[in-house]
Amino acid sequence: MHFDPRVQQALREAGLDADAVADASDRAAELVARDADRLRAFFDGDGPYYSDMEPAHSATAIQEHATADVDLFTHGSDLRGYLSLDGWGVPVEGGRILRASEDGDDPVVVELSLGDTVNDRVRFAREREDL
Repeated sequence: MHFDPRVQQALREAGLDADAVADASDRAAELVARDADRLRAFFDGDGPYYSDMEPAHSATAIQEHATADVDLFTHGSDLRGYLSLDGWGVPVEGGRILRASEDGDDPVVVELSLGDTVNDRVRFAREREDL
């Protein structure tokens, strides 16, 4: 079960039986795995990549990264991994697709929750104007 006990209780109070709660938990895990695949595909390929990360000593609102690579894994509803940008890296503790192409297949803008050294949600795009 991927829901914490409070969420499980709330779902039962909303009228879901144990099987329905288990089905919802499985579906949540499927959706996280799908997003992980789409995030991997977004970072698969040559740069540049653009972000709204706020690095120290930068006067620009949008950063350009020549290279980017992400290694993600999922466990239930958790998405974790590691992002490498231009020779340095940071843990990833969540991510989502913010905007996709018109056909809905390809991510255009994504957001990753970056861990230590950044500790912020950061948006990424393949085109500067998409941020």
